[in-house]
Formats: sequence, structure tokens, C-alpha cells
Amino acid sequence: MSLILWTVLGYLIGSIPFGMVIARVMGLGDLRQIGSGNIGATNVLRTGNKPAALATLLLDSGKGAIAVLLARYFAGDVAAMLAGGAAFLGHCFPVWLGFRGGKGVATFLGTLIALHWPLGLGACAIWLLTAIISRISSLSALMAAAFAPVLAWAMGRSDLILVCLFIAALIFIRHKTNITRLLDGSEPRIGKR
Repeated sequence: MSLILWTVLGYLIGSIPFGMVIARVMGLGDLRQIGSGNIGATNVLRTGNKPAALATLLLDSGKGAIAVLLARYFAGDVAAMLAGGAAFLGHCFPVWLGFRGGKGVATFLGTLIALHWPLGLGACAIWLLTAIISRISSLSALMAAAFAPVLAWAMGRSDLILVCLFIAALIFIRHKTNITRLLDGSEPRIGKR
């Protein structure tokens, strides 16, 4: 029963649409009508408001981390993995927005940092390196997601491979249109409106 409770709680924490809340509070408009229509930090950045984008990034990553840390503290590592995966799922398919959410990259990174900080920092480093080279957020996300299970294995955390595979698969699914644009060369670069 406890595992189900932490999975549901993780999902509800992940479902909080911080990008929408911040955009509304700061008078930036409805994110679903801006840029990609996504509710995450990259789309908030397209409004031109860097502080709002940073706040969204921190809060979206924080909700994954909080779900993991609370579940681990009260119910152990298995509950933490379930809560983290559920928080990611909640961000992608939030109940409050008719199950139409973001792509989950910040929540993915926050979840990994809380599950095993070296793994999370490794995924962040891959994202950052790819972003510096390509200036393309979606490619950075796809690279970080693809390498997360490999990093988990290389770091001796085979217990985290399944949650990494689950999240990576959803990131690839959520980035389907981005992958199409990457292949045809039309994917926008970071900071472009």
C-alpha cells in the first residue's frame, strides 16, 4: 500500500505545472499559445524572460527531487524510484491540464540527482556539453536521456537502469516532433523565439 501511495503522491507533485503558474504570475501569457506550446523552461525562455525560465527550470527539477527524497525518507529506495518515475510521468501528463504537459527534461534531471547525485550530474553534464556544441535543447535532452541508463550501469547502479530506461523512453516519445525537425534540420536553437 505504501508503494502505491508514494507513486500517486509522486505523480501529483510532478503534475504541478510550474511553467504555467510562473508565466501567469509574471504576466507572460498562456504558454500553450507561445512557441512550442510546451509548459517547460525552454518554452518559458522563448518569452524572453530569463528569470522566469530559470525559476521554471529549478521548480520543475525540484519537484522530481522532492518526490524522490520524501519517498526515500519515509519508505525507502524502491518507493523513491517509483515516486521519481511517477513525478516525471505527472509532468508529462498532468491531471490539472487534461494530461497535456511538458517534455519532462528538468524533472528527469532533478529526479536523477535525487536518486543518485553522480548519475544526475553525469546526465546534466551530457546535456550541457551537447547544448554548448549544438545549441539545441531537444538534442541535449535526447542525449542525456539515452546515456542515463548507460551511466547507471557504469556507476554500478543497476537498480536504477529500469527507471532510467522508462524515463528515457518517454523523453524520446515526448520529443517525437523534435526528432523529426532534427532530422530535417529545422529544429530551433536555444533562445530562439
